[in-house]
Amino acid sequence: MSIQQIKTKKLTWIHLNKATRKEIEELENEYGFHRLDLEDCLVKVQRPQISEYHNYIFFILTFPVYNPHTREIESSEVDFFVGSKYVITLTDGLNPTVNDFFQELKNNDQDLDHYMSGYQVNLLYEILHRLQNHTMPMLDHVSEDIEDVEKRIFKGEERKVVKEILHIKRNIVNLRKIMQAHKNIIKKLMLTKNKFFMPDQTNIYFTNILDRTKDIWDILETQKENINAFQETNESLISNKLNEIMKILTIISVIMIPANLVASVFGMNARFMPIVNKPGDFQIIVSLMLVMMLSFIWYFRKKEWL
Repeated sequence: MSIQQIKTKKLTWIHLNKATRKEIEELENEYGFHRLDLEDCLVKVQRPQISEYHNYIFFILTFPVYNPHTREIESSEVDFFVGSKYVITLTDGLNPTVNDFFQELKNNDQDLDHYMSGYQVNLLYEILHRLQNHTMPMLDHVSEDIEDVEKRIFKGEERKVVKEILHIKRNIVNLRKIMQAHKNIIKKLMLTKNKFFMPDQTNIYFTNILDRTKDIWDILETQKENINAFQETNESLISNKLNEIMKILTIISVIMIPANLVASVFGMNARFMPIVNKPGDFQIIVSLMLVMMLSFIWYFRKKEWL
């Protein structure tokens, strides 16, 4: 095969980053994998899945990756073929974790001996463990964004954080979509312990992976509840501010009504209009307006509307 691989006495690890159709055909010729499984490796699969055969297990998991240009969390796919003496991984190039680990084992004999001197479940566990570790900083980053939004809300920046809240909610939704099927896939992997290529130690290893999967999901649940709560709080504060503005504008309008009424009355062209054309008529009319306006203000303050 022209495909790069790491081989020990007990185990072979083949890793393909952005596999081509030619490389997929080489895998088919060498290992006889099911054609549909290989086709899934060439297209982006929307959801994780697992298939079990008499001589190998094929499963797909998705993991989050952060796009710094769009600030969006996207999905990265990792495909696994696990047999009695081999582990084959295929990635889409978005998540460097598996590729970095592969290069680490190629260049470090001590790590190679540690991870590939036993059963394939040891290697599989470490790959999944590192992929989960790669997920944790993204969860921390989302939590920091939520804390920042909380501070800005209570600093009076309600309008400015509306878009940021929606951005955080989108990332949490993306994370949940990516991680939601992991628990079921890991549970199904644990049920394969009776397969000749999966030793009795399977449950020991994958119980830890399953627990971390549950922890990640619990964190996402908490983040979802927090951002929803802050969104409601932010909307309430914005609504209260708008109500205050409408209240002030309404009071101003009501206060101006008597002044407009007086101006309208004395603006009529009636022949015998009182006060008009008398000495100090302007001052009297303006004073009348002010008295009426101040009376309304006093009344509103007495009712605690102001």
